[in-house]
Amino acid sequence: MDTYVNGIGVVGGFGCGVNDLMECLNAGVSPLYSSSDENSSKESYPAFTADTSCLGDMVSKKALRRIDHFSQLALTGACLAMHDAGIQSLDIHTTGLVLCSGYGSAKTTFSFLDSIIDYGDACASPTLFSNSVHNAAAGHISILLGLEGPCLTVSQFEMSVPSALLSAIQWLREKRAEQVLFGAVDEYCDVIGYCYKRFFGNIGGMRMAPLLPDKQSAVPGEGSVFFLISKEKSATKNYGCIDSVSIGNILDKNSAFLENSFYILNADGHRGCDRYYPELLPQGAIVSCYTPLYGSIPTGQAFDMAIGALSIKEGKFFTSPESVAHLENHHVLRKECQNNTKNISCVKVGRQGELGIITMSKNTGN
Repeated sequence: MDTYVNGIGVVGGFGCGVNDLMECLNAGVSPLYSSSDENSSKESYPAFTADTSCLGDMVSKKALRRIDHFSQLALTGACLAMHDAGIQSLDIHTTGLVLCSGYGSAKTTFSFLDSIIDYGDACASPTLFSNSVHNAAAGHISILLGLEGPCLTVSQFEMSVPSALLSAIQWLREKRAEQVLFGAVDEYCDVIGYCYKRFFGNIGGMRMAPLLPDKQSAVPGEGSVFFLISKEKSATKNYGCIDSVSIGNILDKNSAFLENSFYILNADGHRGCDRYYPELLPQGAIVSCYTPLYGSIPTGQAFDMAIGALSIKEGKFFTSPESVAHLENHHVLRKECQNNTKNISCVKVGRQGELGIITMSKNTGN
Protein backbone atom coordinates (compact mmCIF):
# COMPACT_ATOMS: atom_id res chain seq x y z
CA MET A 1 0.00 0.00 0.00
CA ASP A 2 1.37 3.40 -1.00
CA THR A 3 1.53 6.08 1.68
CA TYR A 4 1.47 9.54 0.14
CA VAL A 5 2.73 12.81 1.64
CA ASN A 6 0.05 15.42 0.87
CA GLY A 7 1.17 18.33 3.02
CA ILE A 8 4.20 19.51 4.99
CA GLY A 9 4.42 21.99 7.86
CA VAL A 10 7.85 22.90 9.20
CA VAL A 11 9.30 25.45 11.62
CA GLY A 12 12.89 25.73 12.86
CA GLY A 13 15.91 27.97 13.11
CA PHE A 14 15.68 28.63 9.37
CA GLY A 15 12.19 30.12 9.56
CA CYS A 16 8.56 29.08 9.25
CA GLY A 17 7.03 27.05 6.40
CA VAL A 18 8.30 25.11 3.37
CA ASN A 19 9.18 28.31 1.50
CA ASP A 20 11.60 29.39 4.24
CA LEU A 21 13.09 25.90 4.28
CA MET A 22 13.53 26.03 0.49
CA GLU A 23 15.28 29.40 0.71
CA CYS A 24 17.59 28.04 3.38
CA LEU A 25 18.40 24.94 1.28
CA ASN A 26 19.13 27.06 -1.78
CA ALA A 27 21.35 29.41 0.24
CA GLY A 28 23.11 26.59 2.08
CA VAL A 29 23.23 28.50 5.38
CA SER A 30 20.88 29.09 8.31
CA PRO A 31 20.79 31.80 10.99
CA LEU A 32 22.47 30.80 14.24
CA TYR A 33 20.80 32.15 17.35
CA SER A 34 22.36 32.27 20.80
CA SER A 35 20.40 31.34 23.90
CA SER A 36 21.65 32.76 27.20
CA ASP A 37 22.12 30.57 30.23
CA GLU A 38 19.59 31.80 32.77
CA ASN A 39 22.11 31.26 35.58
CA SER A 40 24.66 33.66 34.07
CA SER A 41 24.00 36.49 31.68
CA LYS A 42 27.65 36.36 30.59
CA GLU A 43 27.52 32.76 29.40
CA SER A 44 25.66 31.39 26.43
CA TYR A 45 25.59 28.38 24.15
CA PRO A 46 24.74 28.68 20.43
CA ALA A 47 21.42 27.17 19.43
CA PHE A 48 19.03 27.09 16.49
CA THR A 49 15.83 28.49 17.98
CA ALA A 50 12.42 28.69 16.31
CA ASP A 51 9.97 31.59 16.10
CA THR A 52 6.27 30.61 16.42
CA SER A 53 4.85 34.12 16.03
CA CYS A 54 3.12 33.08 12.79
CA LEU A 55 0.85 30.79 14.84
CA GLY A 56 -1.18 33.82 15.94
CA ASP A 57 -2.38 34.18 12.34
CA MET A 58 -3.71 30.61 12.28
CA VAL A 59 -5.07 30.08 15.81
CA SER A 60 -6.87 32.45 18.18
CA LYS A 61 -4.33 34.19 20.43
CA LYS A 62 -6.77 33.76 23.31
CA ALA A 63 -6.63 29.98 22.84
CA LEU A 64 -2.83 30.08 23.06
CA ARG A 65 -2.72 31.93 26.38
CA ARG A 66 -1.91 28.89 28.54
CA ILE A 67 -0.15 26.79 25.91
CA ASP A 68 3.63 26.43 26.33
CA HIS A 69 6.33 26.86 23.69
CA PHE A 70 6.65 23.12 23.01
CA SER A 71 2.95 22.76 22.21
CA GLN A 72 3.01 25.98 20.18
CA LEU A 73 5.83 24.53 18.09
CA ALA A 74 3.70 21.44 17.49
CA LEU A 75 0.59 23.49 16.67
CA THR A 76 2.53 25.62 14.22
CA GLY A 77 3.77 22.57 12.32
CA ALA A 78 0.30 20.98 12.29
CA CYS A 79 -1.45 24.12 11.03
CA LEU A 80 1.20 24.73 8.37
CA ALA A 81 0.83 21.14 7.13
CA MET A 82 -2.93 21.67 6.72
CA HIS A 83 -2.36 24.97 4.95
CA ASP A 84 0.24 23.40 2.65
CA ALA A 85 -2.19 20.59 1.80
CA GLY A 86 -4.74 23.21 0.77
CA ILE A 87 -7.39 22.31 3.34
CA GLN A 88 -9.06 24.51 5.94
CA SER A 89 -10.22 21.74 8.27
CA LEU A 90 -9.69 18.00 8.70
CA ASP A 91 -12.37 15.33 8.86
CA ILE A 92 -12.68 15.03 12.63
CA HIS A 93 -13.64 11.33 12.60
CA THR A 94 -11.25 9.89 10.00
CA THR A 95 -8.04 11.81 10.81
CA GLY A 96 -5.52 10.28 13.20
CA LEU A 97 -2.77 12.14 15.02
CA VAL A 98 0.68 10.73 15.82
CA LEU A 99 3.22 13.00 17.50
CA CYS A 100 6.76 12.09 18.49
CA SER A 101 9.51 13.78 20.48
CA GLY A 102 12.94 12.99 21.84
CA TYR A 103 13.19 15.45 24.74
CA GLY A 104 9.50 16.24 25.15
CA SER A 105 8.46 19.55 26.70
CA ALA A 106 11.85 20.01 28.36
CA LYS A 107 11.55 23.68 29.27
CA THR A 108 8.11 23.27 30.81
CA THR A 109 9.13 20.14 32.70
CA PHE A 110 12.17 21.82 34.27
CA SER A 111 10.09 24.93 35.06
CA PHE A 112 7.55 22.71 36.82
CA LEU A 113 10.33 21.08 38.86
CA ASP A 114 11.59 24.57 39.77
CA SER A 115 8.11 25.49 41.04
CA ILE A 116 8.12 22.40 43.29
CA ILE A 117 11.55 23.37 44.66
CA ASP A 118 10.51 26.98 45.20
CA TYR A 119 6.97 26.54 46.55
CA GLY A 120 6.61 22.89 47.57
CA ASP A 121 4.28 20.16 46.28
CA ALA A 122 1.10 21.88 47.40
CA CYS A 123 1.82 25.15 45.59
CA ALA A 124 3.54 23.92 42.42
CA SER A 125 2.19 25.43 39.20
CA PRO A 126 -0.83 23.48 37.86
CA THR A 127 -0.44 25.13 34.44
CA LEU A 128 3.16 23.98 34.14
CA PHE A 129 2.17 20.50 35.30
CA SER A 130 -0.63 20.13 32.75
CA ASN A 131 1.69 21.20 29.91
CA SER A 132 4.53 18.94 31.05
CA VAL A 133 2.63 15.66 30.76
CA HIS A 134 3.62 13.44 27.88
CA ASN A 135 0.57 13.81 25.64
CA ALA A 136 -0.15 17.51 26.26
CA ALA A 137 0.93 18.78 22.82
CA ALA A 138 -1.12 16.15 20.98
CA GLY A 139 -4.06 17.01 23.25
CA HIS A 140 -3.81 20.70 22.38
CA ILE A 141 -3.73 19.91 18.66
CA SER A 142 -6.72 17.57 18.92
CA ILE A 143 -8.78 20.12 20.85
CA LEU A 144 -7.96 23.16 18.72
CA LEU A 145 -8.41 21.28 15.42
CA GLY A 146 -11.45 19.38 16.71
CA LEU A 147 -10.01 15.93 15.94
CA GLU A 148 -11.79 12.86 17.32
CA GLY A 149 -9.75 10.14 15.63
CA PRO A 150 -7.02 8.02 17.28
CA CYS A 151 -4.22 9.96 18.96
CA LEU A 152 -0.77 8.79 20.02
CA THR A 153 2.46 10.28 21.38
CA VAL A 154 5.73 8.35 20.90
CA SER A 155 9.07 8.98 22.59
CA GLN A 156 12.03 6.77 21.66
CA PHE A 157 14.68 9.49 21.65
CA GLU A 158 16.63 9.33 18.35
CA MET A 159 14.42 6.55 16.96
CA SER A 160 11.20 8.44 17.76
CA VAL A 161 10.53 9.43 14.12
CA PRO A 162 10.67 5.97 12.46
CA SER A 163 8.91 4.37 15.44
CA ALA A 164 6.02 6.85 15.31
CA LEU A 165 5.85 6.74 11.51
CA LEU A 166 5.44 2.96 11.61
CA SER A 167 2.40 3.43 13.85
CA ALA A 168 0.92 6.08 11.54
CA ILE A 169 1.32 3.87 8.47
CA GLN A 170 -0.17 0.90 10.33
CA TRP A 171 -3.27 2.95 11.17
CA LEU A 172 -3.74 3.64 7.46
CA ARG A 173 -3.28 -0.04 6.58
CA GLU A 174 -5.77 -1.14 9.23
CA LYS A 175 -8.20 1.62 8.13
CA ARG A 176 -8.29 3.07 11.62
CA ALA A 177 -7.84 6.42 9.87
CA GLU A 178 -8.21 7.68 6.31
CA GLN A 179 -5.39 10.17 6.83
CA VAL A 180 -2.90 10.83 9.61
CA LEU A 181 -1.35 14.06 10.83
CA PHE A 182 2.14 12.82 11.70
CA GLY A 183 4.58 15.16 13.39
CA ALA A 184 7.86 15.46 15.26
CA VAL A 185 8.72 18.23 17.70
CA ASP A 186 11.57 19.08 20.08
CA GLU A 187 12.41 22.29 21.91
CA TYR A 188 15.58 23.87 23.21
CA CYS A 189 15.95 25.15 26.77
CA ASP A 190 18.74 26.55 28.93
CA VAL A 191 19.16 23.23 30.74
CA ILE A 192 20.02 21.54 27.43
CA GLY A 193 22.46 24.35 26.64
CA TYR A 194 24.03 23.97 30.08
CA CYS A 195 24.43 20.21 29.58
CA TYR A 196 26.00 20.72 26.16
CA LYS A 197 28.46 23.18 27.68
CA ARG A 198 29.39 20.86 30.55
CA PHE A 199 29.78 17.78 28.33
CA PHE A 200 31.28 19.32 25.21
CA GLY A 201 32.66 22.73 26.20
CA ASN A 202 31.67 26.13 24.88
CA ILE A 203 32.06 26.10 21.08
CA GLY A 204 31.13 29.75 20.64
CA GLY A 205 29.77 30.59 17.18
CA MET A 206 31.37 27.62 15.43
CA ARG A 207 29.32 26.06 12.65
CA MET A 208 28.37 22.41 12.80
CA ALA A 209 30.81 20.14 10.93
CA PRO A 210 29.03 16.78 10.55
CA LEU A 211 30.79 13.52 9.57
CA LEU A 212 34.09 14.41 11.24
CA PRO A 213 34.51 11.40 13.58
CA ASP A 214 37.17 13.06 15.74
CA LYS A 215 35.44 16.44 16.19
CA GLN A 216 32.49 17.36 18.42
CA SER A 217 30.58 20.17 16.70
CA ALA A 218 26.90 19.56 17.54
CA VAL A 219 24.80 22.70 18.03
CA PRO A 220 21.39 22.07 19.65
CA GLY A 221 18.26 23.09 17.81
CA GLU A 222 14.49 23.06 18.06
CA GLY A 223 11.48 22.97 15.79
CA SER A 224 8.66 20.83 14.48
CA VAL A 225 7.82 19.02 11.26
CA PHE A 226 4.35 17.72 10.40
CA PHE A 227 3.15 15.65 7.46
CA LEU A 228 -0.37 14.95 6.31
CA ILE A 229 -0.14 11.39 5.01
CA SER A 230 -2.81 9.30 3.32
CA LYS A 231 -3.44 6.29 1.09
CA GLU A 232 -4.77 8.70 -1.53
CA LYS A 233 -2.52 10.83 -3.71
CA SER A 234 -3.01 14.59 -3.52
CA ALA A 235 -4.36 16.28 -6.64
CA THR A 236 -2.27 19.40 -6.00
CA LYS A 237 0.96 18.28 -4.28
CA ASN A 238 3.64 15.89 -5.47
CA TYR A 239 5.78 15.17 -2.45
CA GLY A 240 6.07 11.48 -3.32
CA CYS A 241 5.34 8.51 -1.12
CA ILE A 242 6.90 6.66 1.80
CA ASP A 243 8.12 3.28 0.55
CA SER A 244 9.51 1.75 3.72
CA VAL A 245 10.41 2.42 7.35
CA SER A 246 12.78 0.23 9.32
CA ILE A 247 14.37 0.26 12.78
CA GLY A 248 17.29 -1.94 13.71
CA ASN A 249 20.87 -1.87 14.92
CA ILE A 250 24.14 -1.33 13.08
CA LEU A 251 25.20 -4.83 14.14
CA ASP A 252 22.30 -6.38 12.22
CA LYS A 253 22.36 -7.04 8.48
CA ASN A 254 19.91 -4.51 7.12
CA SER A 255 18.61 -4.84 3.56
CA ALA A 256 17.08 -1.34 3.71
CA PHE A 257 20.32 0.11 2.28
CA LEU A 258 19.64 0.32 -1.45
CA GLU A 259 22.49 0.50 -3.96
CA ASN A 260 20.84 3.14 -6.16
CA SER A 261 19.42 5.38 -3.44
CA PHE A 262 20.35 8.96 -2.57
CA TYR A 263 21.14 9.13 1.14
CA ILE A 264 20.29 12.01 3.48
CA LEU A 265 22.31 11.47 6.65
CA ASN A 266 21.20 12.85 10.00
CA ALA A 267 24.80 13.19 11.15
CA ASP A 268 24.54 16.03 13.65
CA GLY A 269 28.08 16.67 14.84
CA HIS A 270 28.16 14.15 17.70
CA ARG A 271 31.36 12.13 17.48
CA GLY A 272 29.79 9.03 18.96
CA CYS A 273 27.23 8.81 16.14
CA ASP A 274 28.89 10.36 13.09
CA ARG A 275 31.64 7.75 13.00
CA TYR A 276 29.15 5.00 12.09
CA TYR A 277 27.82 6.43 8.82
CA PRO A 278 30.80 5.74 6.48
CA GLU A 279 30.85 2.08 7.51
CA LEU A 280 27.15 1.51 6.85
CA LEU A 281 26.61 3.02 3.41
CA PRO A 282 27.08 1.15 0.14
CA GLN A 283 30.39 1.92 -1.58
CA GLY A 284 30.19 4.96 -3.84
CA ALA A 285 26.83 6.13 -2.45
CA ILE A 286 25.76 9.72 -3.15
CA VAL A 287 25.01 11.39 0.18
CA SER A 288 24.11 14.74 1.68
CA CYS A 289 23.61 16.11 5.18
CA TYR A 290 21.53 19.16 6.12
CA THR A 291 21.80 19.26 9.92
CA PRO A 292 23.89 22.49 9.84
CA LEU A 293 20.69 24.22 8.67
CA TYR A 294 18.51 23.27 11.66
CA GLY A 295 20.78 21.89 14.39
CA SER A 296 21.17 18.75 16.44
CA ILE A 297 17.68 17.50 17.35
CA PRO A 298 16.65 13.97 18.44
CA THR A 299 13.80 14.10 15.91
CA GLY A 300 15.94 15.66 13.17
CA GLN A 301 15.17 12.78 10.81
CA ALA A 302 11.74 14.36 10.27
CA PHE A 303 13.45 17.48 8.88
CA ASP A 304 15.37 15.22 6.49
CA MET A 305 12.06 13.65 5.43
CA ALA A 306 10.73 17.11 4.61
CA ILE A 307 13.87 17.90 2.59
CA GLY A 308 13.56 14.56 0.79
CA ALA A 309 9.94 15.33 -0.08
CA LEU A 310 10.96 18.76 -1.40
CA SER A 311 13.67 17.10 -3.51
CA ILE A 312 11.01 14.88 -5.05
CA LYS A 313 8.66 17.80 -5.66
CA GLU A 314 11.35 20.04 -7.16
CA GLY A 315 13.06 17.23 -9.08
CA LYS A 316 16.50 18.14 -7.72
CA PHE A 317 18.91 17.45 -4.89
CA PHE A 318 20.05 20.36 -2.75
CA THR A 319 23.75 20.88 -2.16
CA SER A 320 25.24 20.03 1.21
CA PRO A 321 26.31 22.95 3.43
CA GLU A 322 30.02 23.69 3.08
CA SER A 323 30.79 22.57 6.64
CA VAL A 324 29.78 18.95 5.92
CA ALA A 325 32.96 16.85 5.84
CA HIS A 326 34.24 14.74 2.97
CA LEU A 327 33.53 11.01 3.11
CA GLU A 328 36.09 8.59 1.75
CA ASN A 329 34.60 6.05 -0.71
CA HIS A 330 31.36 8.05 -0.92
CA HIS A 331 30.25 11.14 -2.83
CA VAL A 332 29.07 14.07 -0.71
CA LEU A 333 26.88 16.30 -2.86
CA ARG A 334 28.71 19.60 -3.38
CA LYS A 335 26.44 21.19 -5.97
CA GLU A 336 22.76 21.16 -6.78
CA CYS A 337 21.84 18.50 -9.31
CA GLN A 338 18.86 16.85 -10.94
CA ASN A 339 17.08 14.07 -9.09
CA ASN A 340 17.78 11.02 -11.26
CA THR A 341 17.53 8.32 -8.60
CA LYS A 342 14.48 6.25 -7.82
CA ASN A 343 14.72 6.46 -4.03
CA ILE A 344 15.73 8.84 -1.26
CA SER A 345 16.73 7.25 2.04
CA CYS A 346 16.83 9.24 5.29
CA VAL A 347 19.24 7.58 7.73
CA LYS A 348 19.67 8.14 11.46
CA VAL A 349 22.18 6.36 13.72
CA GLY A 350 21.78 6.66 17.51
CA ARG A 351 24.35 6.72 20.26
CA GLN A 352 23.90 3.04 21.09
CA GLY A 353 24.05 1.93 17.47
CA GLU A 354 20.30 2.19 16.85
CA LEU A 355 19.52 2.54 13.16
CA GLY A 356 16.45 4.08 11.53
CA ILE A 357 15.92 4.26 7.75
CA ILE A 358 13.01 5.94 5.97
CA THR A 359 12.86 5.49 2.21
CA MET A 360 10.81 7.74 -0.07
CA SER A 361 10.23 7.84 -3.82
CA LYS A 362 8.33 9.69 -6.53
CA ASN A 363 4.70 8.71 -6.32
CA THR A 364 3.47 6.66 -9.22
CA GLY A 365 -0.09 6.15 -8.07
CA ASN A 366 -3.09 7.18 -10.09
